[in-house]
Amino acid sequence: MRLHKSGQSWVLHTPAKLNLFLEVLGKRDDGFHELQTLMVTVSLFDTLVFTEESTPHVSLRCHDAGCALRTDARTGRSSSMSIPEGADNLAVRAAELLRSRIGVRNGIHIDLYKRIPAAAGLAGGSSNAAATLFALNRIHGLGLSRQELQQFASEIGSDVSFFLSPSSTALCEGRGEITRPVTLSSRLYFVIAKPASGLSTTDVFRNCRPESSPRGAAALLQSLHQGNLQKAGSQLFNSLQAPAEALNPELQRLKRNFARQRFVGHMMSGSGTAWFGVCRHRHEAMTAAARLRASGPDRVFVAETSL
Repeated sequence: MRLHKSGQSWVLHTPAKLNLFLEVLGKRDDGFHELQTLMVTVSLFDTLVFTEESTPHVSLRCHDAGCALRTDARTGRSSSMSIPEGADNLAVRAAELLRSRIGVRNGIHIDLYKRIPAAAGLAGGSSNAAATLFALNRIHGLGLSRQELQQFASEIGSDVSFFLSPSSTALCEGRGEITRPVTLSSRLYFVIAKPASGLSTTDVFRNCRPESSPRGAAALLQSLHQGNLQKAGSQLFNSLQAPAEALNPELQRLKRNFARQRFVGHMMSGSGTAWFGVCRHRHEAMTAAARLRASGPDRVFVAETSL
């Protein structure tokens, strides 16, 4: 993450993630699910602007920075309603956690410029929370290590620790908070599409039935390490996809639309409803994105990993 000063404020761009592999292994005693997932950050960003306040309060204002806050076709409600600005926002929760544990007295105002769609399985909220921990550690001079920040992150949400990993790719286990950095041999290019409707993560997990014989991410990791993109595309896997498709017919439509394009592989990210395809190069991604935009009302993005 790169934090830079702009006038009296600090600015940080926070990436979305994609799950190239996600296997639910079973339910834990603490109510969470045991997972193994391979996640990558991609070049679809929210922007956070932090401004110190003289009053000892944390506040947040959400702004539509393009394509993030649209009207839900089913309910007629703006998806901005799913992005809280108070204590339920993960960035606010992260700031308040530092205040309560470290004793930070200065207030902070956060302007959140949303580009990452909500209810998409892209972890925009988790990324915002991780960025807030990272930024306030620097702004307030707290001197917390990466490991200490990740410990705080694990208290906020399962995906938050990943965004504090030293690598843009990581194999995550436990409930997602245990991260092992992974190095990719080459940059990956994606097309991401998000339908108007979202899904409840709780509902998707509730309807997931773990397989009796887990497949594991080892084969996919080997293909990616070898740079065998065609083979890697056939090894993408998400055990939440089947229950999500059963809950939301729009995913079945997206799946058919993606199958008509020349992706090396495609599937749903996280608990949905974003769908992504893996491309051989940027030009192929741009071409596929243009065709998908012409085929339906979905929000379509082109993104890539960093190395």
